[in-house]
Amino acid sequence: MSDTAPKPAQRSTYRHGALREALLEAGVAMAREGGGPQAIVLREASRRAGVAPNATYTHFKDREALVQAVARYALAQLAATMTAEQDAITATDDATVTARARFRAVGAGYIRFAREEPGLFRTAFATQHDVSAVAEPDAAGPTGRSAIELLTDALNGLVETGLLTPESRAGAEFLAWPTVHGLAYLAIDGPLRFLEPAQLDDLTNQLLDMLDRGI
Repeated sequence: MSDTAPKPAQRSTYRHGALREALLEAGVAMAREGGGPQAIVLREASRRAGVAPNATYTHFKDREALVQAVARYALAQLAATMTAEQDAITATDDATVTARARFRAVGAGYIRFAREEPGLFRTAFATQHDVSAVAEPDAAGPTGRSAIELLTDALNGLVETGLLTPESRAGAEFLAWPTVHGLAYLAIDGPLRFLEPAQLDDLTNQLLDMLDRGI
């Protein structure tokens, strides 16, 4: 045999024992590139990972399983963006100022994620069958808290500092969440997508001001 015979192609996409991560990475990339969950294709994920399609079934029984895994990844990234907004808050000794800032940061992070990662944002929410998915462990960010848990924590902080009464607190997640989600959705898939970034920034600030006053 010639020493110059071509060698088999080396799989550089995944390490031994990390095929699931490689397939998930491929699914995330497809959601980003294609603008949402419709772009996630199991056979293409296999190709990108460098394995035969049948190998994927060890980790994902079908396309829906991969889509759901990408959605949970997206939800975790959403939580991470919200946490980053909270971490950027200027320190203050005034507990009420901090509580309001942390509440506002949750909404700001939500909308920022939608604008920066529209494909993942669509995947995170367009594929869910019930509300429980947003609080699953796989949907948690770096602090171990999911997006809905971060919102819950922020609302509880308003109560603890006397800014929100316990009576008004009940179910407030389901008032704040749809309000912010509505703007996020209109900014990426509705008529507000035609606004200039500065205009959308201003609109976001106005909406968060309105939500702060309303809550």
